[in-house]
Amino acid sequence: MTDHRLRHPHGAQHPTRRVAGRGPGWYRGDVHLHTVRSAGGELTPGQLVAAAREIGLDFVATTEHNTAAGHGDWSRHAGDDLLVILGQEVTTHTGHWLALGLEPGHQVEWRYGVRDDVVDRHLDLVRRSGGLCVAAHPYAPYESGTLAYPYRCFDAVEVWNGQWRSDLPWNADNEAALAEWGRNLAHDIHQGRWWPALGNSDTHLAGQLGTPHTVVYAEELSVEAILAGLRAGRSWIAGSAAVDLAFAATTGDRVVGVGEHLDTGGAPIEVRVRVSGAPAGTVSLHTERGTVLRERLPADGSGTVRWHTTARDSGFVRAEVRHPDRRMAALTNPVILA
Repeated sequence: MTDHRLRHPHGAQHPTRRVAGRGPGWYRGDVHLHTVRSAGGELTPGQLVAAAREIGLDFVATTEHNTAAGHGDWSRHAGDDLLVILGQEVTTHTGHWLALGLEPGHQVEWRYGVRDDVVDRHLDLVRRSGGLCVAAHPYAPYESGTLAYPYRCFDAVEVWNGQWRSDLPWNADNEAALAEWGRNLAHDIHQGRWWPALGNSDTHLAGQLGTPHTVVYAEELSVEAILAGLRAGRSWIAGSAAVDLAFAATTGDRVVGVGEHLDTGGAPIEVRVRVSGAPAGTVSLHTERGTVLRERLPADGSGTVRWHTTARDSGFVRAEVRHPDRRMAALTNPVILA
């Protein structure tokens, strides 16, 4: 383990530092949350916005169950320091999905199931307006919560969902969703299309926001730029605001980060993961061959892991950071190697 400064792709020296003017940089956000307008929701938009600012989020999305009625509640709370993305949680009879980037008042139909064979029509309507469609909590253990649609129907997959509980933000449901996503990743990348992973709190109650949340590289803090970054997989998932991570693959003078392609021409590749905020945790690297490296972090939770490979041996690499009890602290989308 070597603890030193890792230069992040795009010139950033810190993975979540933004440049002045809210231009290109890394932004933290939670795009699955509910207010009093959703069943089980106990918070107002004002309370959620205050919580988002307190924990340092840069963007949130409003995703009430099957309604756009609350879209107008948020306009007075947003500002240059906090972007609000309009959306909806679409709770179909056979699985839930998030429609992100909706126009004000746009309500998505939810009264159907997998046997009706209509989900693609509703997904396309969201995409045509520039929106993003995310498979939500695929293994949620309640009626209609388990996803019957394949991941490939959507633009991204919520592999980590807070499931209403800030005290247990990683559980067997998330482990199953991550395992399915990970199993499909090698095949999907080989076929030229893969589905990025997201993490959200699914906030209903106080204290849940941001546990977990997604950290995305975007050209600016705007709806279009944030959704573009999520769509491209230029993101990683943090279990809390205390966790930080920089992940890069290097060959020669070329450096790329999560969601990017590294064309190597057969040259050796160095993969580096710098982590902080995961005391005594474990960093692991994963390729189509499975887990290829596992290394322990120091007691203070800060350190850098290095690993060497070639594109012949690894078509992609992604990282996980887990606490000593195996709960997830952070996980990344892959770097594609060729």
